[in-house]
Amino acid sequence: MKNIIYSIFFIGLATYGQTKYQKDFNYYWNTIDSYFAYFDTQKIDWLEVKKIYQPKIDTIDNKVDFIKVLEELNRELHNGHIGLKTNLPSSHRLVPTGTDIWVVYKNAEFIISNLRQGFSVEKIGVKLGMKVTAYNGIPFKELVKQYLPKGTKEYNKSMYEYCANMIIAGTHNTERKLSVNDSLTFNLSKAKMAPTKKYIETKMLPESIGYIKLNNSLGENDMVTQFDKALDGMINAKGVILDLRETPSGGNSTVARAIMGRFIDKEMPYQRHSFTYEEKLYGVKRNAIELVAPRGKTYTKPLVVLCGRWTGSMGEGMVIGFDAMKRAEIVGTDMAKLLGAIYDYTLPETKIVFQLPVEKLFHINGLPREDFKPNHYIIDTKEQIRKAIQLINLSL
Repeated sequence: MKNIIYSIFFIGLATYGQTKYQKDFNYYWNTIDSYFAYFDTQKIDWLEVKKIYQPKIDTIDNKVDFIKVLEELNRELHNGHIGLKTNLPSSHRLVPTGTDIWVVYKNAEFIISNLRQGFSVEKIGVKLGMKVTAYNGIPFKELVKQYLPKGTKEYNKSMYEYCANMIIAGTHNTERKLSVNDSLTFNLSKAKMAPTKKYIETKMLPESIGYIKLNNSLGENDMVTQFDKALDGMINAKGVILDLRETPSGGNSTVARAIMGRFIDKEMPYQRHSFTYEEKLYGVKRNAIELVAPRGKTYTKPLVVLCGRWTGSMGEGMVIGFDAMKRAEIVGTDMAKLLGAIYDYTLPETKIVFQLPVEKLFHINGLPREDFKPNHYIIDTKEQIRKAIQLINLSL
């Protein structure tokens, strides 16, 4: 009993006199230290990060500056699944939800590898394969260096690519001018996406092939009814294409399992979970396999699923799920590579909500979800559709 009293006393003594920002910083750092599932892949020295940023926190006296430092801290872990549920005009847009161009880091250059469908960047002249050389007049490589993590001595491809894509996504309060190939400059602020209120787009393609596109609606529970109606209307189609290329914000497993359940006739596993924090905190491993149950009238004919860089989070889970159940051919490219299953936490003093991946997620075969690549790897979006139609016709 005395030990408990002494512990409470010293904890209280340690926090006595701290500002609310210092207290919340400690809570933030300790939560990530205990529960973040991907320190092994992100290659960041989290203790070093604390040493680097603590002096900044000690001088902060307002919430705006505190948010800015938290945003810097989140960049240390360089993945779109680590972030705040609040932002400032100066905050960068979310990756991938707020992006319309995707670049990869190859041979020490930043190359445009994907363009987002429905946005007008392609119409203003941006093309695949272009080399990004500057952003808002600043040499791009120099700009990326400013955003790279500080808690590491070695930079890897994922660090470069996350920072590059975050920069191109832009902030909420500045224009976006992208220079490529050392000669052309595009004003990306003029590139807009036509707003859509539809959760689902459907149509019948030639040769009686159904097409269903989900428009970033995997978090909308009432979308399930709309999906059922769409699929029931195609129940006699000789094949269906399910387009998940516009699901960057992810969703929830209730919606995902409801959709997948329409394509199977028996309960099947679709992804693996690893709760790494339990082993870290208690020395006990915990893994689980998540199942999908059949639901409604089963569609048994050929299915092709389309994926790409704007297939994020739960969309990625559905892709690996269909692949694991051997229920669909997968056509497309690498996906958003959003890490794990995220949990929300609230800072006790400022009430700022932040999220981080606490569970690792895997394909049933053990492959990390973020490493999945479709068997039919095709970059061109129109070619993806043509390949999907071909696969359906060949399977009959």
